[in-house]
Amino acid sequence: MTSLRDGKLLCEVFKSSRKDEMYLYVDKQRGLVDVPEALLASFGTPQAVMTLVLTPQKPLARVETTTVIEAIKEKGFYLQMPPPKEDYLLDAYRTPTESRY
Repeated sequence: MTSLRDGKLLCEVFKSSRKDEMYLYVDKQRGLVDVPEALLASFGTPQAVMTLVLTPQKPLARVETTTVIEAIKEKGFYLQMPPPKEDYLLDAYRTPTESRY
């Protein structure tokens, strides 16, 4: 693994070509070699979106940075799933609206 100093990791992030808001985080040096074929098949063609330095002190939007670093150390990747849809939005979609005209 590409370990920088002080628990930092040089990471490459790929987005799924099949599912919105699904991302794979991997060690930049190793790339996708540790990602299982079955996961890649369902993920679709990985599209590189960014390279970043992960540190425990630098927060990510949806997950603890240490969780991502540990997953990459243990499995060689971290899969970020799309956020769950809010139930109230689904209910609003199913509820018919009245016409005001």
